[in-house]
Amino acid sequence: MRLLPYHSTRARPYLYTDDEVRRLLDAALRLPTQWPSTPLRPWLFHCLFGLLAVTGLRISEALDLHLDDVDLEQAVLTVRAAKLGRTRLVPVHASTCEVLAGYLRRREEFLRQYGRSSTSLFVSNRGTRLDLGRVHRAFYDLSRQVGLRAAGASKGPRLHDFRHRMAVLTLTRWYESGDEPERRLPVLSTYLGHVCVAGTYWYLSGEPSLMAQALMRLERRWRKTS
Repeated sequence: MRLLPYHSTRARPYLYTDDEVRRLLDAALRLPTQWPSTPLRPWLFHCLFGLLAVTGLRISEALDLHLDDVDLEQAVLTVRAAKLGRTRLVPVHASTCEVLAGYLRRREEFLRQYGRSSTSLFVSNRGTRLDLGRVHRAFYDLSRQVGLRAAGASKGPRLHDFRHRMAVLTLTRWYESGDEPERRLPVLSTYLGHVCVAGTYWYLSGEPSLMAQALMRLERRWRKTS
């Protein structure tokens, strides 16, 4: 029998502003390109972090993408490394396709210049699949440069918060356009790769602004029926 109420250990999400995302991506393009870095590195992290911000992919899903998973003609990504081994299709905007195309050209030039080959979309300096540790180190350095994280701070905005941002912005647009977010939540749940829609409902309760809009809509309904 539990004597104390359960408290969720889920980390409090950080909601990036458009300006913060822009500054982070601009800082990525200023990363050094000389040894031990490479000319590909700025474009690699610019593309990776931008992709996380606009698609809401998990970082593990992004790093597991292969070239065959990117269809620029159809503007869709095939995510094969989702939870429970599920596969899903993620549509992307034309502007995202443009950034991906530019990165792919530079990636091909880099691998050809250094005589390397890889099927992974995001590659390390050695041409192998980019590992999570390198991504975190680059993200922490860049977030400190743009003021998102204090020097030496162990906590701050996370990569996973890009996923939270995408979900919250989508729900907010639905509310503001007069759509029914409750009915469209299964669509967002499928897009994000949630095992069940309950995981998507968390964004409604985890973001005060969304809760406020939901309560306002509920109040309007009460007024109409009273």
